[in-house]
Amino acid sequence: MTDMNPGFFGRIGIAFGAFFGVLGNAAFAGRVQRLREAPEAPDFASEAPKPAAAPVQPVQPAPSVLKEASPIAALQLLGLLQRDARFIDFVEEDIVNYSDADIGAAARLVHDGCRAVLREHFSIKPVRTEAEGSRITLQEGFDAAAVRLTGNVVGKPPFNGSISHRGWKVEDTRLPKLAPSHDASIVAPAEVEL
Repeated sequence: MTDMNPGFFGRIGIAFGAFFGVLGNAAFAGRVQRLREAPEAPDFASEAPKPAAAPVQPVQPAPSVLKEASPIAALQLLGLLQRDARFIDFVEEDIVNYSDADIGAAARLVHDGCRAVLREHFSIKPVRTEAEGSRITLQEGFDAAAVRLTGNVVGKPPFNGSISHRGWKVEDTRLPKLAPSHDASIVAPAEVEL
């Protein structure tokens, strides 16, 4: 089951995914909007568990030792997104009283800056080369880390379905080198105008 109280870095990943998901997927944006407009947040802890379809066994075994992600790299990326896209400023702004046109104009600037950061510091390619909507067959032994099955998942491969998202894979990372004295937790210094 998914952790309903993720830690700080987990929430950063969720925020990035939600932000780009809303910008790139109108259906997802609608679901987020309905969730935000709900009179009160759903209480996942009190919901009765729903019967699940027969689980699909993962093709590759889970690693026995979990790798710890580098918080320095995550903070460095967040700092780059703030510097070039004012990402934190945008996300932390209370947008309730702004018009959709104002939000759209700000989102365009944030989008352009985020895109520039991604293109400068990462080589990102689609996981699947087929167009979204294409029908494909996944044979036994497919890479379960690279392809997530959704919908009515029962039985064993081969699975026939259509690509709803091609996925993304980072092929190269080019983050700047940091001086030993650099404090990566300061993702945007305070500004004092004299």
